[in-house]
Amino acid sequence: MVACVLVELSNKALDKMFDYNVPKELEEKVKIGIRVKVPFGMQKLEGFILSFKDKSDIELRDIESIVDNDIVLTDDLLKLGKIMKEKTYSSLISCYQTMLPKALKASYKTNINIKYDNFYKLNNVNINLTQKMKEVVKLFNDKELIDKKTISNYYSNVKKLVDIGLLKEVKKEHYRLTYDKVTAEKHKLTDEQEKVYNEFISTEDNVYLLHGVTGSGKTEVYMEIIDYFLKQGKTSIMLVPEISLTPQMVERFTKRFGSVVAALHSALSEGEKYDEWRRIARGEAKIVIGARSALFCPLKNIGVIIIDEEHSDSYIQDDKNPHYSAIDMAIERSKIVKAKVLLGSATPSLESYARGLKKVYHLLTLKNRVNGKTLPVVKIIDMNYGIRTAVGSFSRELINALNEKLEKNEQVILLLNRRGYSRVVTCKNCGFTYKCPNCDIALTYHKSTNNLRCHYCGFATKVDNTCPKCHENDLSSIGVGTEKVEEEMKKIFPNAKVLRMDYDTTTKKGSHKKMLDDFKEHKYDILLGTQIVAKGLDFENVTLVGIINADTSLNIPNYRSSEETFSLISQTAGRCGRADKEGVVYIQTFNKDHYAITYSKKHDYVGFYHEEMNIRRKLKYPPYYYILYIKISGKDNSLVYNESLRIKKSFMKYLKDEILLGPSTAGNYKINNIYHYGIIIKYKSDINIKEALDLMNKAYISNNKIKIDIIFNPRHF
Repeated sequence: MVACVLVELSNKALDKMFDYNVPKELEEKVKIGIRVKVPFGMQKLEGFILSFKDKSDIELRDIESIVDNDIVLTDDLLKLGKIMKEKTYSSLISCYQTMLPKALKASYKTNINIKYDNFYKLNNVNINLTQKMKEVVKLFNDKELIDKKTISNYYSNVKKLVDIGLLKEVKKEHYRLTYDKVTAEKHKLTDEQEKVYNEFISTEDNVYLLHGVTGSGKTEVYMEIIDYFLKQGKTSIMLVPEISLTPQMVERFTKRFGSVVAALHSALSEGEKYDEWRRIARGEAKIVIGARSALFCPLKNIGVIIIDEEHSDSYIQDDKNPHYSAIDMAIERSKIVKAKVLLGSATPSLESYARGLKKVYHLLTLKNRVNGKTLPVVKIIDMNYGIRTAVGSFSRELINALNEKLEKNEQVILLLNRRGYSRVVTCKNCGFTYKCPNCDIALTYHKSTNNLRCHYCGFATKVDNTCPKCHENDLSSIGVGTEKVEEEMKKIFPNAKVLRMDYDTTTKKGSHKKMLDDFKEHKYDILLGTQIVAKGLDFENVTLVGIINADTSLNIPNYRSSEETFSLISQTAGRCGRADKEGVVYIQTFNKDHYAITYSKKHDYVGFYHEEMNIRRKLKYPPYYYILYIKISGKDNSLVYNESLRIKKSFMKYLKDEILLGPSTAGNYKINNIYHYGIIIKYKSDINIKEALDLMNKAYISNNKIKIDIIFNPRHF
């Protein structure tokens, strides 16, 4: 028997299967989709068996051993990996590796141990027993297994009972995560929710888009749909955009569905992820909840894949190969396994909503909040005037509103989508600005550690009191981040308990859940955070939301900046007034007349959609045109630029109605001493550019000085 093995090598030139002989002793154990260890040149590598054949025309080396007894890549994941390879121009092995937790990758060298608990069973009672031993025997009664602690209460030397043959030790695997088996009484759906649920289960479309306002009960509809498939013997995948949402969502689901729920997200330890992966593969879990990578769990018999907050950038992997969209891959997987896909959002991406209107997706709507309350009143604070009387980052209007809510013992969420203390530190005398030595980016000041930090490569340095260039004592900080706002709040609201939630404060394991639990229990009055606090959170005592600088995302040089601003404001605004108490939202901005601001004030997604679509049509941006971004990078700036020009010239031979822009420096031009250039191609059909992409891919496949990334429909350049 000959096994065709895909070896775990990142070299694109070696992205193919190699034949290995299967030794007789392994023939009964090898299966398609398992990992094996094989000799490769002078190395010992791991790889995946993708197929078998009877013989090979060349002399073969033997497979050395089997790494996993269980199948790692199921049949549908093997097929999905091949689709991902074709769609992203990535190597097949990189596609499979992105599907697996670290513990199942050859590159992960730390050994993950399976944890066991020791139990005991009766082995032989036909021996002379003391009175104490008889008491131990009585413990079992109708029980097959008993733990050591229970037995020790009657007989301290459990080892002796094993040695004389009375008991037999049994090891039972112990999962690192445990779930409550409490089944909560489900909520009765509203008439509007019931209509959406019935329409979903009674129609036969592949992809559905649920456009529901914040607080309309989309999660309750998700659970009802999952329950329907569970009763049909089907499983479900539920994706959420932020790690912070996962513990809340898991808790809510386990209250209803119990231990058939599994979680997969980056906040888990590698051991926990390994356990959850095996629970899923064994069929012990029927509902999987997690972030983007949870899409690739080895779940069998899938009925539905739900993607909550489908507009979120976190569903796009654009920082490394393969560059893929979880939504696209979810649709592809659903076609393979004949499942349905449900996308949900209060602010769907323009592409998704356009497909909904064109009936490419089946559009479902929830127009009302479940409690019958109206959406919160939104007030715009024009900071062109408000800044004159502002205290730090806070307008007088927002300060007054905060004081009013604090007096009523109500809670507040504040959004500032920039972490750190200040954006840059610069010298007033000579204009010097601290920049990262590895990246062409200004360093962000963090006062708590008194250092300047690069948020791209991690470089950090202490701040001197004097300018390193002119040696004058004239350094000042420009811009504001969450750390600085927290400091300001302690002065303005000295009696308020403030909780800051951003990347810097949530690095510890379990920190997201603890913070949200503490806020829910009203241990804090004000939750200040970045976009982490904008999505999915549901606190009934929050009656005020303040957006400190709505222009942060509006000023990003990207064609999606208006869409992202509208979405961020709308999502954050939706965190208040979700229960019995009325909510109000304050938006501080220097661009009060910008349509992203004015439509968010009216909670008018449809109005914003038409306004933005008109601009996209004129500028030939998605969804009217597709975008292909070719990123060229390397350590030699001159070489990278010249190769970029060469690639542009080769593409121009194939283009007809397509639009080619560049090459130009990428948004993040220099990261960790690597230079980046980009070429943008706008197109309606990829027929003319596919051949050019294939040729370019082959030309650079073995080039170790130039790296080419092919990114379809990127969110950012």
